[in-house]
Amino acid sequence: MTALTTGAPARSARTAPPGEPRRVREKQWPAYVFMSPWMIGAGLLTLLPMAVSLYLSFTDYDLFDPPQWVGLRNYAEMLFEDPRYWRSVGTTMLYVVVAVPLKLGLALGAAVLLKNLNRGRGFYRSAFYAPSLLGASMSIALVWRALFNDGGSVTDVLETFGIHTGGWVGNPHLAVFAVVLLAVWQFGAPMVIFLAGLQQIPPDLYEAAALDGAGAWRRFVSVTVPMLSPVVFFNLVLEIIQSFQVFTPAFAISGGSGGPADSTMFYTLYLYERGFTASHMGYAAAMAWLLLLAIGAITLVLFRTSRSWVFYADEEGR
Repeated sequence: MTALTTGAPARSARTAPPGEPRRVREKQWPAYVFMSPWMIGAGLLTLLPMAVSLYLSFTDYDLFDPPQWVGLRNYAEMLFEDPRYWRSVGTTMLYVVVAVPLKLGLALGAAVLLKNLNRGRGFYRSAFYAPSLLGASMSIALVWRALFNDGGSVTDVLETFGIHTGGWVGNPHLAVFAVVLLAVWQFGAPMVIFLAGLQQIPPDLYEAAALDGAGAWRRFVSVTVPMLSPVVFFNLVLEIIQSFQVFTPAFAISGGSGGPADSTMFYTLYLYERGFTASHMGYAAAMAWLLLLAIGAITLVLFRTSRSWVFYADEEGR
């Protein structure tokens, strides 16, 4: 007679032995021991500084005197009383909108060319990847400033074609694009990721498209782009996050001033100026938290909208 007919409480098909949870915990403790350096580091070097920064964002702190609680005053001043803050936001957004598509487009184009290259692929891959290793350094940024300054090599070359700019670094309309070109020059890292994704696309898809009469461009649009969309999404998210945090090129090219006329006053550069030059660390902490929230919101939007344009080979399992 079943438990349903007798009124007896139903029991699970398998009851864990009394000592099993203890044995499971005994097997798990070595994993926690090996994880403990990371957990301690994450707590002391990441979570604790974030908590302190969040507290300082609600204070008036000048690095020398004890912080004074001011509530939301830093955020109100930032959003409603500081025009330089909004100029830094606009400059950073211009940089992200221009630099990210150009960088990813160049990286994808180079990856497609390298995929079809039979000889010298390793050499060109290393040569294209090298700027990604060197471009973030202060020394390369200073060299870039010399190239685009008045009398630099780029200015001299443009003047031979009758284009007189007077130096990009000193031109408020062109200075930010010198930083953009430095970012685009570092296309090697996303290129390597694109190349790995291209090599995973089954050749049968290209053969089937060719049999249907699709040309090279149609195969690229109808086969390569959809199959590569997860890799495009991955690179897009990474590059947007990195672009919002650009600092070294802007600092080097502008000499730390964000000039001329605040044309290279990026968000992180203005944060640095307010925190370490003007000693308004509470204000800088508030800027940092707004940047974190903005990047988080943009990333969330990208993930939400990715469902309409990112395609996976195992769509049924998603």
